[in-house]
Amino acid sequence: MDGKPGMTPAAPAGDALPRAAVVYLALASFASALSLRVTDAQLPRLAEELGVSLGDAAYIVTTFSIAYGASQLFFGPLGDRHGKYLVVAWACVACAVTASLCAVAPGYQMLLLGRLLAGATAGAIIPLSMAWLGDVVPYEQRQPVLARFLAGQILGLSSGMLVGGFASDFLNWRVPFIGIALLFAGIASVLLKINGRLPASARIARRSEGPMMRRILADFGYVLGRPWARVVLTTVFLEGAFVYGAFAFIASHLHRVLGMSLSSAGMVIMPFGLGGLLFAAGAKAIVPRLGEHGLALWGGLTLGAALLGISLAPSMWYALAGCFAAGVGFYMLHNTLQINATQMASDRRGAAVAAFASCFYLGQSVGVALAGAMVERAGTSLVILLGSAGVLAASFTFSLLRRARPEIPVTG
Repeated sequence: MDGKPGMTPAAPAGDALPRAAVVYLALASFASALSLRVTDAQLPRLAEELGVSLGDAAYIVTTFSIAYGASQLFFGPLGDRHGKYLVVAWACVACAVTASLCAVAPGYQMLLLGRLLAGATAGAIIPLSMAWLGDVVPYEQRQPVLARFLAGQILGLSSGMLVGGFASDFLNWRVPFIGIALLFAGIASVLLKINGRLPASARIARRSEGPMMRRILADFGYVLGRPWARVVLTTVFLEGAFVYGAFAFIASHLHRVLGMSLSSAGMVIMPFGLGGLLFAAGAKAIVPRLGEHGLALWGGLTLGAALLGISLAPSMWYALAGCFAAGVGFYMLHNTLQINATQMASDRRGAAVAAFASCFYLGQSVGVALAGAMVERAGTSLVILLGSAGVLAASFTFSLLRRARPEIPVTG
């Protein structure tokens, strides 16, 4: 790509991609993010109906994230070997099955198992979609394209809160899982058709010999051997832990502290997605002005201040503004980490982006588990405050390191 060493060439300009190729990847990421966040606003109701504490109910969130992160060790190399787009399509088929299992779970333990399997099957979708975009879009054009692709994920995260809260107040906690299963089934059928129409340059696969586990370990060892990759992976782990350790309890915080219904709390969180969409729409203009280190710094400052404001909000309106600002800040920071992930080991891009996603979601698991362990004793306000302080420290450190490294991080 433009002669830069260590870069994998993007698809030639003459190899036209079907217009729907990226659109349906964005829809798949919407469904994946919806599945991830749909239980957050339901936690108080799930705790009540399943006869467990709020902290125990939080494991319904944690198990999904653990499985999502751990499954990257399998899906990244699988996508490199068999084609990323094809693996995403079949993962959507599997997600339809696992969402159905959650819908029919008879109790707490079986719901935990269903969420574990759902996280494992959803693990392929967003990271392999990002890696595929890295294969077909040149680096210089990639950050705005990724930002637009992430509109699906952004809407899925905020819609998950709204759908979960609405179901808790007016329907049944099983209803969202039925809808998610049907959504995944429809998306999978289209993705499989599109895959057959992709040009050869967009179905890149890297064949390798030897036992699968040896290849997987070799791929991830190659990624972890690069110093810059270790910086990116550590930062996104901390981001996941601090941001989502706080975020998972925002709906519960608004319900407990401000006395809001769960559906209303879910609606208050919706502006998080709008803030993310605002960044996605303006990314083409914002990215060149701030640069990656500026995006990381100002994104972290905005996100940290927003979480602080939410924890201290005296009314719904302050929380609304805080959630909107949190969305802007989070996607400024996270999109910057993502663009680094797509190029930190370009000849093992599937494994590299899978490692990135794995660290992000394992960080979420750790953050939600620790927050769940302390929320009953310390309260939701302190949990959100700790998230604010942690994300400020992580983003500031990454910004300093990125500023000291002005070149494109392709060789570690």
